[in-house]
Amino acid sequence: MSLELFGHPFSSYTWKALIALYAAEVDFEFRIVDADHPENVAVVQSAGPLGKFPVLRDGENLLFEATTIIDYVSNHHTTSEMLIPADADAATGMRMLDRVFDNYVMAPMQNVVDEYLRAPENPDMARIGEARDRLERVYAWLEGWLQFYPPLDHVTLIECSAAPALFYADWVHPIAATFPRLRRWRTHLLRLPPVAQCVEDARPYRQNFPPGAPDRD
Repeated sequence: MSLELFGHPFSSYTWKALIALYAAEVDFEFRIVDADHPENVAVVQSAGPLGKFPVLRDGENLLFEATTIIDYVSNHHTTSEMLIPADADAATGMRMLDRVFDNYVMAPMQNVVDEYLRAPENPDMARIGEARDRLERVYAWLEGWLQFYPPLDHVTLIECSAAPALFYADWVHPIAATFPRLRRWRTHLLRLPPVAQCVEDARPYRQNFPPGAPDRD
């Protein structure tokens, strides 16, 4: 049986796992999780405590959390060290940056989205402002970090985390011209073939982005 990934094409964390699978050229079946596929919803609900996707099914194994899925794919479904290196210190560095993108980019981006979901006509602009302030601070940190991280033409755990995080974060709080390295890197990430495929597959769902999707990317 081939691997199965359960998720949604518009989900940032589903992208994160998809990018790894595409980059590693792993055979898998994508199972969309939506109201039209209750059997897939049931698998996701059974996997983790909050029933969140993505979920990877490999035979009888069910794994949730995108970073865990990437670790598993790297360990069991590719002989390459591309996604996560075998060197312990290099892997630790990658995992640190993975947490930066999940906790400090994706999280405040989602805070903005959640506020528009909570009150579409009257979102709390103070909460949104706080989230955007956090994004501005991490943009500045990433701008400095990028002095030491050249754009790669292959995908590692860092690219898997950064691409969806920066794609959507820039929608809720555009990366200013004062962060030229970060702007260039986001553009580079979106051109990587595994990322570009996710962008295209998600395009039909853009009208569902709560704050409103920009007419770009």
